[in-house]
Amino acid sequence: MIVHQFTSRARLFAHLRKPGVRQAMARPSSDLAAFREIFSKSKNIAIITGAGVSAESGVPTFRGAGGYWRKWEAQELATPEAFARNPSRVWEFYHYRREVMLTKNPNPAHLAIAECEERLSKQGRKVTVITQNIDELHRRAGSKNILEIHGSLFKTRCMTCSHEAANYKSPICAALEGKGAPDPNTQDAEIPVQHLPRCEQTGCHGLLRPAVVWFGETLDADILTRAEKVLDSCDLCLVVGTSSVVYPAAMFAPQVAVRGVPVAEFNMENTPATMRFKFHFHGPCGTTLPPALAHIYCYKYQEKWLLCDEQPV
Repeated sequence: MIVHQFTSRARLFAHLRKPGVRQAMARPSSDLAAFREIFSKSKNIAIITGAGVSAESGVPTFRGAGGYWRKWEAQELATPEAFARNPSRVWEFYHYRREVMLTKNPNPAHLAIAECEERLSKQGRKVTVITQNIDELHRRAGSKNILEIHGSLFKTRCMTCSHEAANYKSPICAALEGKGAPDPNTQDAEIPVQHLPRCEQTGCHGLLRPAVVWFGETLDADILTRAEKVLDSCDLCLVVGTSSVVYPAAMFAPQVAVRGVPVAEFNMENTPATMRFKFHFHGPCGTTLPPALAHIYCYKYQEKWLLCDEQPV
């Protein structure tokens, strides 16, 4: 794990232990107009996204009740040890996830973030998406400035030469075609390792693995450093659809809040970090986020979001 990550966390916890810090925390506001006022003046916006955004596109999260693939939880499959023991089973799991993702589309939250980035870039303002998701829905929505801290379903890394590359083949190899069904009664395909995805670099032909960060692995040092630079320089931070319990991402927004920078949380429920933030907007991200980031100011009238040039009836 990267040293400065622990240093940052130590600084944060030291600050929170100071007398009066906890007492000073007020319940976060849900005042959209107040958020919009800050948003209109922000020059460097960081948007941290998690599984809740993708869930609204119908993407399986493999968490909580029903979060199984066959009879395994994701934590049992998404590890280097699981891949070493049974690469066929792990590749079936990731093949299933890749094929599911090809049937899903970005939702209004993804699209609002992408549109916001494009619009603000023309004004000399910057939006950076720091996502824990590996589904590339932000990229498909049109976002350009993305840091994928957990990697991507659609990238592979060679176990022999370490070459990493984008891979959108469907299926990723012939032996996986029709495999990966999630039903608990499905038998493992037990595909011979030589028929699993292989490196296409000249003279290599090594076994490929998904280029994602598995449980027990450290995050890419370069991506984490870039994310930290974004968070150190942002003047507004949005936390969208994340539970704030997966580290180190769970510390990103609280670190920003400690600097006195406004943080707005958009989520279906409160999280362990909610009381640290200036704003909390409760509800589906695809409903709450678009009016917050819209070009034309929106307001709520009789439980409906309206554009400013619409008249209530």
